[in-house]
Amino acid sequence: MTDRFERGKRVVITGMGVVCALGLDTAEVWEGVLQGRSGVGMVTWFDVSQYPTQIAGFVKDFDPALYMNPREARRMDRFSQFAVAAASQAMRQAGLDLAQEDPTRVGVEIGSAIGGIGVVEEQSVILKEKGVRRVNATAVPMFLTSMAACQVGIQFGLKGPTASPVAACATGVVAVGEAMWRLRLGQADVILAGGAESADTPLVLAAFSRMGALSTRNDSPKRACRPFDADRDGTVMGEGSVVFVLETLEHARARHAHILAEVVGYGLTGDAYHVAAPDPEGDGATRSMRAALQSAGLQPADIHYIAAHGTGTPLNDASETVAIKKAFGEWAYKIPISSNKPVVGHMLGAAGAFSTLVLVHALRDNLVPPTINLERPDPACDLDYVPGDARQVHVDRCMANAFGFGGQNASLILARFKE
Repeated sequence: MTDRFERGKRVVITGMGVVCALGLDTAEVWEGVLQGRSGVGMVTWFDVSQYPTQIAGFVKDFDPALYMNPREARRMDRFSQFAVAAASQAMRQAGLDLAQEDPTRVGVEIGSAIGGIGVVEEQSVILKEKGVRRVNATAVPMFLTSMAACQVGIQFGLKGPTASPVAACATGVVAVGEAMWRLRLGQADVILAGGAESADTPLVLAAFSRMGALSTRNDSPKRACRPFDADRDGTVMGEGSVVFVLETLEHARARHAHILAEVVGYGLTGDAYHVAAPDPEGDGATRSMRAALQSAGLQPADIHYIAAHGTGTPLNDASETVAIKKAFGEWAYKIPISSNKPVVGHMLGAAGAFSTLVLVHALRDNLVPPTINLERPDPACDLDYVPGDARQVHVDRCMANAFGFGGQNASLILARFKE
């Protein structure tokens, strides 16, 4: 355990909110994850007839008017609307009364990988077809990647440290991990942390398809993403937001908050290998997991479940398997590990935050969800990836992995709260 960790404050999670392809509240979403119900379906909001991939995990029946007035909603991209909704849910679950808080001690750490790309695409067409004077005057504050965090701060009057990490698909874990350190170092008492993304757009879907990163099983959307399976052919795009209320234990106790979990470890590394492909030897991912264990003062055998990055791409799943073996040694074969990408899609900047939500529920219920669509395990992915059904497992400490393009690797450890 490092000196920095020992000097810091304990950090706990007291609330969480979610908007994703499986639903619009944590209870509904967790039930879907446990049942292996997939929210992936056909893309219908633009013409995908010429696209190799025509499926995505998209949010259904979302009404921003439940969380903000229509005028405010029109000035936000969808990813920011999702973040405001998830933050509102999280504060409600946490019982956080902002009227009783010093707003300068309540911060925001909500990141996104791509931000308001839908606005960029839409306004580019308007510029080309109708000219400069028809471009939306509020386009810039709609598409900036930092706007999810800023809009949450504006909507709720939060004036503490406000940041927007951008770490590709590792963003959600980075946001929670960095919020933990800010709280440990005394920079705030409460931080709303997580990720938000809405990038199921024509250009993004085309670009990811051209990379060969997406599954082309268009005839079977719910069975398309197949992490760790020998027949996997790519991931599936997803959208949504997950936000947590993190606070110092001292602050949570003072307001008699119900504590859901404790954030105890965090690791962040770089591969320095390739702009898109993971290091096949899993070097950066291995060091990320080891760093998280070290910062938590834990040994490999102390971890009872891993929410894997598990994208369903041939390279990622194989390299993550290698990395887990290196980081955990023989214990790697005894840890249940699962991926949630087949049920919600790959939520990019919100993916790691979604895995963190899974960890909180696993700690609460002693249940780990299955990796659905895992029917013919790849011999190179020979760990316990929980095929079939959810499994009853005693979980005291668990880890989430999130690995992004460019070789950004983040790992987070949560623990059951104990006095």
